Amino acid sequence: MNGTSATTMTQEKTQKALSGCRAKLPEEKLIGKIVEVHGPVVEIECALLPPLHQCLKTYLDHESYIFEVHQHLDEHHLRAITLHQAAGLRRGMEVYDTGRVVSIPVSKKYLGRLVNIFGEPLDGMEPVEPEGYRSIFSDPPPLDATLGPNSILEIGIKVIDLLCPFVKGGKTGLFGGAGVGKTVLMMEFMKAVSLIHRGVSVFAGVGERIREGHELWKEMQKAGVMPQTLMVFGQMDESPGVRFRVGLTALSYAEFFRDSLQTEILFLMDNLFRFVQAGSEVSGLLGRMPAMVGYQPTLLTEVAELQDRIVSTKSGNITAVQAVYVPADDMTDPAVMAILSHLDTVVILSRSQAAKGFYPAIDPLVSTSRIMDKQFLGERHYTIASGVRKYLSRYKELEDIINLLGLEELSKEDKQIVLRARKIQRYLTQPFFTTAGHTGIAGVSVPLADTLDDCEAFLNGDYDHLSEDQCYMKGSLKNELRKK
Repeated sequence: MNGTSATTMTQEKTQKALSGCRAKLPEEKLIGKIVEVHGPVVEIECALLPPLHQCLKTYLDHESYIFEVHQHLDEHHLRAITLHQAAGLRRGMEVYDTGRVVSIPVSKKYLGRLVNIFGEPLDGMEPVEPEGYRSIFSDPPPLDATLGPNSILEIGIKVIDLLCPFVKGGKTGLFGGAGVGKTVLMMEFMKAVSLIHRGVSVFAGVGERIREGHELWKEMQKAGVMPQTLMVFGQMDESPGVRFRVGLTALSYAEFFRDSLQTEILFLMDNLFRFVQAGSEVSGLLGRMPAMVGYQPTLLTEVAELQDRIVSTKSGNITAVQAVYVPADDMTDPAVMAILSHLDTVVILSRSQAAKGFYPAIDPLVSTSRIMDKQFLGERHYTIASGVRKYLSRYKELEDIINLLGLEELSKEDKQIVLRARKIQRYLTQPFFTTAGHTGIAGVSVPLADTLDDCEAFLNGDYDHLSEDQCYMKGSLKNELRKK
């Protein structure tokens, strides 16, 4: 991604450094030959069938092609998916069994790097010397080794910490269309985990456009987030096999960092819907009959295999934030429903919020968290969050009346609610560190305690003397007023 010459040099270095993955090894056994090629799907004839997910190889002009076994057809035939471009494959090519499932090299030195599905560098830098190898199909830890959610992961963003808090070690879905700020929010999450919790981030770019991936990488370098981040990309122009498995590669790195660094891990995926799409492509190429609304019959299983590995152990926590595209804004879509069933927090990004200039463009009324409970949050947090929702909800009910008749036609009580709700709306906006260079406004991180104090003051009328402009794009109002 740093230019053609840099990429070529990197590929040559990687071929040598990652010989266990790409070069022909003595322990590889000839098991058969390719008899059919259907794009990225190949049918292989062999005397003895290797197990599912086994890593197979074939060679052409000193280049290796890597396959993953997906389907056994009969006693001597199987179908496999190519984990890169399929150009050059033909019938009669010899196929070798590597004796292991698809694995990646792992090392703590991968922090700060940009790699592909095989752990090979995409940033034009020297390959990393691996400490070992890890299967991308690792089983989740046993139940007695996992830890349930027991606290909030504060990230310093007011609207999230107050109304839809992240569960430490939980899963969050970030639902929204193009241009509403998903990527900016993800970079801010990485910044928060790096600065507040001294943790690391693993980013999985599933089906990312090359331009978007390059811009994100550069923005993260400018924001100072990259040294504590690993980025794994399966780009849009790559085969469905790559896009289908890149999430598992990134998750395997997150598991490695959790177990070896014993720290807070933030696992980000953009976009989870493209993972589902890639699975649908693979399913169709394998000849499976489509199921619900054309999705693959294995949809629920594939989503569960990914989500069930995002767990916390005594070694550390993996907190996941996954961007999800909603087809035609239909939250009842089978893919969206399959994902929703695994999430602890649902954050909805609204285009109407963005149009009003309210950033982050999170809809506070439909974004939810399963820990919005008095026993979990505590009496004060729950009461204040409920009060804020009540004011914002009442304001939304009255908007049509205000547009038709004007604010003066409302009762004294409703008028007071509307004026306070408008200030709360603006208070829940926040300047970000990652956008400071574009907006000219310095980014701020607001502790949850300050957010609760400010919102309680709004509800009690202590800030009625403030104008709406004084509440917009600020950090902690309590601290700002104290300075004055």
